[in-house]
Amino acid sequence: MNKSYKWILVGLLSCAFFFHQADRALFGLLTVPIQKDLGLSDVQIGWINTVLSWTLAGMAFIAGPVGDRFSRKWVITISLISWSLMTFMMGFVGDWTIMGFTIPAFFVVMFFRSIATGVGESFYGPCYPPLIAHYHKETRSIALSIHQAALYFGLMASGVLVAKALGILGTWRHVFMVFGAAGFALGIFFIWGLKDGSEGAERTVAAKHNPFLAGVKYFFSKPSAVFAMMGFVAIVFANNAYLFWAPKFMHEKFGISVEQAGALSMLWHHLFAFAAILAGGFITDVFVSKAPRFRLGFQTCALLAGAPCLVMIGFAPTVFAVVAMSSAYGIFRGFFEVNTHASLFDVIPPQYRSTSVGIFTVVAFFFGGLSGIVMGALSQKYGVRGFEIGFALMGIAYVVGAACMASSFFFTFSKNRIVE
Repeated sequence: MNKSYKWILVGLLSCAFFFHQADRALFGLLTVPIQKDLGLSDVQIGWINTVLSWTLAGMAFIAGPVGDRFSRKWVITISLISWSLMTFMMGFVGDWTIMGFTIPAFFVVMFFRSIATGVGESFYGPCYPPLIAHYHKETRSIALSIHQAALYFGLMASGVLVAKALGILGTWRHVFMVFGAAGFALGIFFIWGLKDGSEGAERTVAAKHNPFLAGVKYFFSKPSAVFAMMGFVAIVFANNAYLFWAPKFMHEKFGISVEQAGALSMLWHHLFAFAAILAGGFITDVFVSKAPRFRLGFQTCALLAGAPCLVMIGFAPTVFAVVAMSSAYGIFRGFFEVNTHASLFDVIPPQYRSTSVGIFTVVAFFFGGLSGIVMGALSQKYGVRGFEIGFALMGIAYVVGAACMASSFFFTFSKNRIVE
């Protein structure tokens, strides 16, 4: 294997992750025109977002073990092609009549956006971290941070790209179709361009002879793994609500256009998160070799610092203040997320990693996904004031997550840590 391939791999997966996250952002960025076109309420939009998270959570029971037992190259490739096709199909949603029965647009969107797209996306998450970790040992945090940066780049660029695309293409339907077609083309390229890591010793015999229940048992026997999961729940709870609702919040509170709200809410937040995650990967790899608990302390401080930023986003009096607070929130989010999987892998051996990431996803997206419907219900009942309450709840979630990460730092990590 070409020694440079480990970085080529990171580049290829980063491209896939760009579409993974840009696709996730599309619905939030285009919520206003979608609602006007299809007549959907805020509560219905909230349910669409929450059911997507619940689909990701439920499918992780299958996706995690699949990633530990089958070729991760093919799981990732099929996943990318699948969710891209479902994104493309979003261009055709509406009231559908099939065999004389009319299916309301709400349920059609629910199927393609929440269920079909969610099933496709669910298989990517448990597979990419172990595949990167297989090729990167000493450079693991840096490699994972580069990949994670694609998340921020995708979300950051999506706000600008969608605004431009909406102006050029004229309708939100065509935007979904273009993004879906581009992701599909990348998936076809992966058939030849992506290589699997299954030749590694960690996945030849061990993965085949360790059943799913053994991986679950191992995960929950390590308190540090559970604490890391709870920190991730806090991140998902806040991030999902921000991604799905921040553009509409800015549009309604300050009366700016949909295009401006999408660009401002996504660009600066994710630009600063992008910079933070790249810096955070370097910082972590420098210090964690000397102080293994550094990673956990770094994550704890990031959550504590990010909490007031989230609260202030909701109550900010001007557009500039929202952008400033969302940028600061992006920095601390990036510092946490650079170590999301690395902190888990510090206490989980290779043969259980996809299963463990699957457990992460199940719990985080089930409970974290509740923020979508909570924010939708609050906004529908209280308007802008409901959004403000929702952002305050996000800040509280960050504080709870910080308490969990601190518990691992002080009480359990030294006993749970593994050395590769």
